[in-house]
Amino acid sequence: MYAVDLHAHTRFFHGHDRAAQYFDPVGVRLLAGTARLRNLDAVATTNHDYYRAFDVESSLAQTIPGIEVTTTRGHVLVVGPDPPEQTEPDELTPEETVEMAHDRGCAAIIAHPYRNSTVKDVEVDFDAIEINGKHPRTEEWVRKLAERHELPLTGGSDAHYPVEVGRAYTLVDAEELTPESVVSAIRDGRIEPRVHYGPFNRLLRTFYRRIHEGKGYLQTPDWLDSPGVGEPPTQESNDD
Repeated sequence: MYAVDLHAHTRFFHGHDRAAQYFDPVGVRLLAGTARLRNLDAVATTNHDYYRAFDVESSLAQTIPGIEVTTTRGHVLVVGPDPPEQTEPDELTPEETVEMAHDRGCAAIIAHPYRNSTVKDVEVDFDAIEINGKHPRTEEWVRKLAERHELPLTGGSDAHYPVEVGRAYTLVDAEELTPESVVSAIRDGRIEPRVHYGPFNRLLRTFYRRIHEGKGYLQTPDWLDSPGVGEPPTQESNDD
């Protein structure tokens, strides 16, 4: 059994692509180092709409390739051995994203389904749904959503800063830890999400909730008498 954070970012700032290219090798080591300190075996590098391969020291946690695709209906995590190097925000539909992921031997996971997303309303062959570390208050809703779609659940911190790594992660039942074995475990349902609750994480989540509420990104399920889902995210929402 391996502990893997399936949603994290090496780029802790946005809008400065050239500077970020230089920072990414530092960012990935900060992620992998923090993951190791928190007894995680691996962390997926799911940057917004781009993937970059990294070599990290064997003393750090392993990195799993990935990308967070901004589809026309919200964000989808593509994790596995061969994610695309770049995607154009708001260009691919959820259907096209899932097809692309599967063609590349990757898993397609609905990211933070109740934050500025309507991906959950699309009937597509997703492999899993995420319990997001920023908003674990949605865990009950996500579990009901997963039951309705008969999909397994992953956990990911959605870390944009190293201190956030591991606040949610996934237990992966596999004999060895490789991108291929992670994809296989997701598809077979041999995974289980975990969320850390504690004073520091509660404080961080309160901070993010206020930010996302202010931006109008948060939604609630229809069965809670929700007024409905929000607008699909725009390029501006990539900062979150």
